[in-house]
Amino acid sequence: MNPVSARLLSQQLAAPQFKEPAEVVSCFGAIQAQDYRAMRWAVAMRTGKPSYKAFKAAFDEGRILRAHLLRGTWQLVSSGDYHWLRALCHDKGTAVLDGWTKSLGFNYSGKEKERILTIIEDTVASRGEVTEDVIGEALVEGGIPKEKLLYNHQLRMAELEGIVCSGSLGPRNTYRLVRERVPVASPVSREESLALLARKYFRSHGPATLEDFVWWSGLNSGDCRQGIASLGDELRPERWKGRDFYIHGEARTKGVRSGTVLLLPAYDEYLIGYKSRDIVLHPDKAHHAHNNFGIFKSVVAWNGKVVGNWKPSSKDGDVSLFKEGLDIPAESMEKAINTYHAAQTK
Repeated sequence: MNPVSARLLSQQLAAPQFKEPAEVVSCFGAIQAQDYRAMRWAVAMRTGKPSYKAFKAAFDEGRILRAHLLRGTWQLVSSGDYHWLRALCHDKGTAVLDGWTKSLGFNYSGKEKERILTIIEDTVASRGEVTEDVIGEALVEGGIPKEKLLYNHQLRMAELEGIVCSGSLGPRNTYRLVRERVPVASPVSREESLALLARKYFRSHGPATLEDFVWWSGLNSGDCRQGIASLGDELRPERWKGRDFYIHGEARTKGVRSGTVLLLPAYDEYLIGYKSRDIVLHPDKAHHAHNNFGIFKSVVAWNGKVVGNWKPSSKDGDVSLFKEGLDIPAESMEKAINTYHAAQTK
């Protein structure tokens, strides 16, 4: 097994199989999305013809949604996966959010939570689509003391309860009612949800370990083991350098061209989707790609290995390689930079 090539293929970074951004998001189950600029490129670059306009259309039409789900962070999910994934993340996400709120000195009663959620729902229902600021003003007008105004947390409460989700795409977050944005879906059992999440993860991230899946999903190891076990022969165990990996039975193993430059955005699934990243990033160089506080940078990958940084805001990419003695052909780098800039106008 060549884990680097296999991951490039499963991550749709080599020979991408999808034309539409929503197909990419559905394949992954959830894609990290706290950075407005980075999330668009993360999805677009995994399609055959990267296009920001195609991403915006899918987002504005509600085929791609943005909400706090896995690990309590921003994720992109498809509308078809929204209901079962929210239900799966609800209990742990709520517990984590309550912990954060209490650590800041607040402890909402059940009645206070209900009141907050009602104000948020009524505000969005009356206006159709609103920003965080509008919801914050409505909470104050509704009698929530300013000292208890943590509307970032309060909006997450509403997200986890399935009241609001993302509205149209823009640099400022907007919110819509879930009942008006997401088609109703048949209930999915917890067992089925765990299997669905495991299938999506290993199809899009494999080869990966149990520990990787636990990290990415934010679920406990028992749930993750159950999800893996439920797939049976769908997953093939592989031993590599003393570690046990799983790779999906439908995974591609051929189709990676050598000499390829990838300009990966900050928080890309190629790195953040795994607990252990040493397969593609040397541990001694990890500080160039991310710090210990969850901040991930834009990175350059050469033949699947992370070897440098780049700046998306720069016309020429402002590439800085941190792997010594590496000589990437200028035409390969230029092609990658041109593809990135071209996607923003298509």
